[in-house]
Amino acid sequence: MHRKFTVVLVILIAVAALSGVGRVRAATEITYMMWGSPEELAVWQTIVDEFQQSHPDITVKVDVSDWTAYWDKLKTLYAGNTPPDVFAIDAPLYPDWQSRGVLLNLQPYLDKDPDVLKGLYPVTLEAYKRDDGIYGLPRDFQTIVLFYNKDMFDAAGVAYPTDSWTMDDLKNAAKQLTKDTNGDGVNDQWGFFTDLYDMELFWSEAMWGNGGEIISADHTKTLIGEEKSKAALQFMADMVLTDKSLMDPTAVSQFGDPFAAGVAAMTTYGHWIVPEYSANKFKWDVAPMPSGAAGRATSVNSAGFVVAKDSKNPDAAFEFIKYAIGPSGQTRLSELGFAIPVLQSVAESPIYLDQKSAPINHKVFLDALQYAHVKPSFKGYEEWATVVGDGFLPVWNGEKSLDDALNEIVPAADEVLARNQ
Repeated sequence: MHRKFTVVLVILIAVAALSGVGRVRAATEITYMMWGSPEELAVWQTIVDEFQQSHPDITVKVDVSDWTAYWDKLKTLYAGNTPPDVFAIDAPLYPDWQSRGVLLNLQPYLDKDPDVLKGLYPVTLEAYKRDDGIYGLPRDFQTIVLFYNKDMFDAAGVAYPTDSWTMDDLKNAAKQLTKDTNGDGVNDQWGFFTDLYDMELFWSEAMWGNGGEIISADHTKTLIGEEKSKAALQFMADMVLTDKSLMDPTAVSQFGDPFAAGVAAMTTYGHWIVPEYSANKFKWDVAPMPSGAAGRATSVNSAGFVVAKDSKNPDAAFEFIKYAIGPSGQTRLSELGFAIPVLQSVAESPIYLDQKSAPINHKVFLDALQYAHVKPSFKGYEEWATVVGDGFLPVWNGEKSLDDALNEIVPAADEVLARNQ
């Protein structure tokens, strides 16, 4: 072969190699880290598999842990400078992570492709907006509604909850459904069970429905000790300690999930629990959150996607997020019954509303947006919520009066807020 031709050929081969022409591109690998159960991992693995079929040049590795282990692992990875490319974020915790400067500003991507946000429920975006851009996008959202065991209601001759129920109706029904069935002096059936630690599942709804507030708009004052908020807490304490119809934490710990165990006639949850409850052996359904003296209220919260600022593959990470919140990803998420889609066209279609695996009134969760309050989201939320949740435990256990507890909780919670301004 002529030497000059050989040199030219070598150069052409080198150029082709650099440009990717004539060779198969190596797949870009990203990691998506999330909290959840094995069932939720299966849901997301399906979405990932379908994403990879349409994006053969991107491989997504899904890493799932339970809630507590997830945050511990995430902090460890960041400490070692090896964060995941994409990870799930709970909206109330987003301000803390965003303020640390470790998240990628997604605004440049959204400016280039504004249709990504088209059709999303506006309320789901609120928590992720900052003055200089958007550092996260909603993955799904949850409103809180009332779940009830139809078999237990039927056995007790109590009418099912309706959209006209008040908190007093809830309280009265819970009393009728609480029983000592074996006559040993200890209840073995309760009318109501809910999470008494965190605000999301009931006590925020009770406060808002009674005209109270949880925290000031500027996140400098804890308002749970104000008159209307305190009255809602006292309502709950009376159900726990006087009526004994609302399960205390000790009783709950004996059953895991008392509603699924068939020992609590009612509970409050978001749609995330629906796939698990679909395995219940009894008949059940959902109803709107009962209204309080000031009207009906519920909580709306979202899980979101964020991208690590130091991700080596931010473009691929954004492509995955765009797919997951787009029609294909949200349709699959809805079909598998995991959560409420953030894409309005999917949420208001038969794909979500007519889920065959759980023949309940799924529209109740969407209707709740009309009276939903966004779960508070602010710097220091996790520490603040721990101070409040721990402070309430002696009340629910009958060891301390509500007034005494609030006299300790409110100043301590305000100190957390002050440190995070």
